[in-house]
Amino acid sequence: MAEKSYKDLKSEVWDAGLCARCGACVAVCPADALSFSPGSPDHPSSSGYCKMENDGILCGACYRVCPRVEGGAVPSALLGDYLSVIAAKATFSVPGKQSGGAVTAILAYALDAGLIDAVVTVSEDHWTKKPFSAVITKREALVTQAGSRYNWWVPMLAALKEAVVVRKCRRVAVVAVPCAAEAVARMRASDFDLLAPYRKAVRLLIGLFCTESFDYGKLMEGKIRGELGIDPWEITRLDVKGKLEITMADGRVADIPLKDLQACIPAGCLRCTDFAAVAADISAGAVGSPQGYTTLLVRTPTGRGFVEGALVSGLLEAGGEVDLAKVESLATKKLARGRQG
Repeated sequence: MAEKSYKDLKSEVWDAGLCARCGACVAVCPADALSFSPGSPDHPSSSGYCKMENDGILCGACYRVCPRVEGGAVPSALLGDYLSVIAAKATFSVPGKQSGGAVTAILAYALDAGLIDAVVTVSEDHWTKKPFSAVITKREALVTQAGSRYNWWVPMLAALKEAVVVRKCRRVAVVAVPCAAEAVARMRASDFDLLAPYRKAVRLLIGLFCTESFDYGKLMEGKIRGELGIDPWEITRLDVKGKLEITMADGRVADIPLKDLQACIPAGCLRCTDFAAVAADISAGAVGSPQGYTTLLVRTPTGRGFVEGALVSGLLEAGGEVDLAKVESLATKKLARGRQG
């Protein structure tokens, strides 16, 4: 590929309103020159230093991993390629699970079996409901922090550098929404030396079905606290089922129509065409499976090995039929919206 630096990333992606805010560029910058602070604009900022621009040293790692450059469109098959599709659920209690807890079960098996030594995912502060990028190394923490995050506050992949470069984890699983999954897939496919630590360390990539995320400030501070008068600490669960459903600790339930949340969706989300995380080893979501189960699209032999191992271990249980038409329906809507954007 033509050698490009963060300046090209800025002009082609950031300034064009295409940034997915996934944090991949922040994670792989060897100079730690890119940052994405809470409350910042819809893209990272640079300290102004760049190994390539300032010192003439070959880099461009940030550009190479960005999911918004050089393609990134979904393949001709709407849901991408996959080997099998199953409905599955965890056989143990996962209090914060969004559907069947299948992702948590697969990761718990992998940690128990020593197949991975860390999970990079998104957790949240239970008082403020602010998500944060996290490195999880213990099964207990994995289970207690399980659950979907609909707010965006920090880059999802920010903790990947912490896991790979700082902690020297060599068997990492990443759980990510489609844009971040695409970025990790680019790391794994690259032969660029500066990306080698990530290529070697990421053993499993689990992608989550995603229609969009919501800006934390606009959703939580603006809509939920500002308009509904609900404090974040009162909320036990957020779920999207044709509307945003807010469940509180005292049993009350409030909801917001999705049409009223359009201003809360980051610009980069509106340009995304990938619903089913086609670049992952396993894609997962609640859509299409019976109540209490998770739909799993097993895409690669690696993904199949982890799923089969979890089933054999007894931590994961398969059951029920998957209605792929429901998954394809949401994927079609997201594809159409992204193309219009």
